[in-house]
Amino acid sequence: MARWRLPTAPMLAMALALAGPSAGAADPDRGAALYEARCGACHSLDAHRVGPLHKGVFGRRAGSAPGYQYSLALESAAFVWDAQTLDAWLQNPEALVPGQRMGYSVSDATDRADLVAFLRRASSR
Repeated sequence: MARWRLPTAPMLAMALALAGPSAGAADPDRGAALYEARCGACHSLDAHRVGPLHKGVFGRRAGSAPGYQYSLALESAAFVWDAQTLDAWLQNPEALVPGQRMGYSVSDATDRADLVAFLRRASSR
């Protein structure tokens, strides 16, 4: 009969490291701090600034926040904001929507996951 052995701590740590960040590991509190530091100059949860407001962004069609004048490219986008589209947008807005006007990206996957977790939480309030 085969005997099962529990993985050792180093094996477990290596497996978790190789798995990379997951949606379940995202930290919305850290995302709030990142949002304030990196996004707050152009965006707000509750009001349009240089960029559109973000409250309620989850589940909203791209380019459709009432009262904000989007680029034609984003206004014509045919997708809804969710974790995957927000991650792709934050990683490279121009790749997701050629002709859009946002000139900022977030290269770190953990930072993007935390920002998306914050936006998800803020959208549900």
